[in-house]
Amino acid sequence: MTATRRELTIRLAGPRGFCAGVDRAILIVEKALEKFGAPVYVRHEIVHNRFVVESLQEKGAVFVEELDEAPIDRPIVFSAHGVPKSVPADAEARQMIYVDATCPLVSKVHREVERHHKAGHIVVLIGHAGHPEVIGTMGQVPDGSIVLVETVDDVAKLNLPDNMPLAYATQTTLSVDDTAAIVDALRARYPHIAGPKREDICYATTNRQAAVRALAAESDAVLVIGAPNSSNSRRLVEVARVAGCPKATLVQRASEIDWAWLDGVRNLGVSAGASAPEILVDEVIEACRARFDVTVGEIIVAEEDVEFKLPRLLAS
Repeated sequence: MTATRRELTIRLAGPRGFCAGVDRAILIVEKALEKFGAPVYVRHEIVHNRFVVESLQEKGAVFVEELDEAPIDRPIVFSAHGVPKSVPADAEARQMIYVDATCPLVSKVHREVERHHKAGHIVVLIGHAGHPEVIGTMGQVPDGSIVLVETVDDVAKLNLPDNMPLAYATQTTLSVDDTAAIVDALRARYPHIAGPKREDICYATTNRQAAVRALAAESDAVLVIGAPNSSNSRRLVEVARVAGCPKATLVQRASEIDWAWLDGVRNLGVSAGASAPEILVDEVIEACRARFDVTVGEIIVAEEDVEFKLPRLLAS
């Protein structure tokens, strides 16, 4: 007689997974391959997800970290995270064909930083040191005209004259709550600091965090599908824990799930970072079905219909 399998209710976060900027970046690489043929080079991972990167490699994309790793007679695509101004300048000097897949919402932050610099402001950037988006944003203006803070404590350590014109900007993939605390600390210390009309955290990050917050309230555990180097994916785990579900973890694929971790879990919340494709969510559900009697539902907090245009070079 077959043993009765334990019941498991999976609630999916809505929205989850790919955002418009990621969709656009992947499509740019695919369109470049169609237009120019393989190989097409890509500077840095186009988005932070190994499944996506390996899928594009199979189609003829070659990923490199710096321009000098790519031949000058092949096109190169810049990743969705954005690049310092020096990178397209170098590509032009080498007479390379390049396509910029920077997310338009990241480009918006770049323009804000440039505008503040031209107005004579020192810019305080809220973000994570070493993240490609932060490197790209800081590279929009000369050294010394932008400073990075990662925490509220960093704000206390700033050594900027009180009468210096200041402005702030934020990395797009941060935790909404953490960033709000840092912005509050900046405004308390420098009441004259200028900033965007609303924080630069993108709609997709905000929506995915809101969905996970709702999910955490009804889950015994939360599983976030995403890469360990994906800022927005790691933030979703943090959001789940802060929202009352301490049993939250990040996996890249179903094969990484520690099934003993699910002992005693009856309600499992599942989300995916903005660079994780839906096929990986399906893979997790099927892996659960192989072990449990699964019921699947969804908690939807927002609908998304954002689309970004392709660069002119690939639009036709």
